[in-house]
Amino acid sequence: MSAPHLLASGSGDEFEAPGLEIFHWGPLFPDGPSWLHWLTKPTLIVGLCAILVTVFAWRAFAGAKLVPRGVQNVGEVAYLFVRDQVARPMLGKDGDRWMPFLFSTFFFILFMNWMGVVPVLYLPVNSHIAFPIVFAIAVYLMMLFLGIKHQGLVGYFKNMMFPPGLPKPLYVILAPIELLSNLILRPFTHSVRLFANMFAGHLLLAFFASVAYWFLVEKLTVLGAGVGVVGFLMTIVMTGFELFIQALQAFIFTLLAASYIQSGLHADH
Repeated sequence: MSAPHLLASGSGDEFEAPGLEIFHWGPLFPDGPSWLHWLTKPTLIVGLCAILVTVFAWRAFAGAKLVPRGVQNVGEVAYLFVRDQVARPMLGKDGDRWMPFLFSTFFFILFMNWMGVVPVLYLPVNSHIAFPIVFAIAVYLMMLFLGIKHQGLVGYFKNMMFPPGLPKPLYVILAPIELLSNLILRPFTHSVRLFANMFAGHLLLAFFASVAYWFLVEKLTVLGAGVGVVGFLMTIVMTGFELFIQALQAFIFTLLAASYIQSGLHADH
């Protein structure tokens, strides 16, 4: 991550830390026809990640053999991880039925997150709030549909707002809190958690990389070289840490998606 145009480091006599401009990407072909202006770097990466997930799943499972080899080995390990750590713990006997959705969701988000450390691309797509919001809304609508389908319209909201076994006067306070939590806060927190982690992590990586570039390349001095070396080492350390956080956030998002699906299939209380 050394290209100055990607890092938005300062170009004057003083170091300028990267800011929100590193997240702003216009059309890839601004001088092209207007119908092509939708094609930006984030949308291009999303399309690339969708292709990667499709190719990975096809190579791993399309021609599965009794004795796995190559990509099939990786695919089976990945499948077992999502099944045993997400689907079955959250959904129980329904877990295997939801594996296609959960497996695809986990790896789609994981690949989009990991694009933040891929050379040339250097952009975790989920650092743009629009993408996590779309994913969270999709899960949210699925939860509502399943809840109404399996519990009935009245039954779903009754189970949500009036958990049994509590004193009736307590429902005056509890019912609106449960409604707010389930219908408003769930999609908000589901999306913001992923967005905030990707946004902050990308900004930190850009900062340390721009420090290294500025003090070791742009304005190399004896005194500044030490700062540049620290920036370079921190870039390496933070890249490894960010890879872990990116994978963790994909896991948490998928885990919560499975939890919300479960709440639609069965009453929480």
